[in-house]
Amino acid sequence: MRVLGIDPGSEVTGYGVLEENENNIQVLTHGILRAGTKRSLPDKLNKIRLGISSILDQYSPEEVAIENPFYARNIKTAITLGQVRGAILVAVASHGCPLYEYSPREIKKAVTGYGQAEKSQVMAMVKALLHMEETDLEPDASDALAVAFCHLSHRQTKLNLEKNCP
Repeated sequence: MRVLGIDPGSEVTGYGVLEENENNIQVLTHGILRAGTKRSLPDKLNKIRLGISSILDQYSPEEVAIENPFYARNIKTAITLGQVRGAILVAVASHGCPLYEYSPREIKKAVTGYGQAEKSQVMAMVKALLHMEETDLEPDASDALAVAFCHLSHRQTKLNLEKNCP
């Protein structure tokens, strides 16, 4: 199972692709898409859409998982983040990939066991779980890998329940 995890942001969007084979998880790629601070919002949205489309083309994930923040510091930030998510959703839909959404609390709990974990704790656990201790990792890329890991974890739990509880 190949999964693209996305941490949406108007300035920086993180991404990470994980592949799971027989309970072995491999990192295929991770990074960030910088929208640029001097671009207009439509240009930023298009750059993010094109970047996600390129990753989808290159890695052909079977499923996509995205963080679904349920709050923002102010209304303008919430609206902008909603527009960024819209650009990402269009890119994912145009590639025909199933999309799954997880709250920050679900992601943190799947990775650290604690839904209120700090960003530094999430990054430390992502590095440990994915054997990336020696890798320099951007915070947004770490968050995207955490989203993908969360999805794989939820997916495995669902499969186990279906198998054991007909």
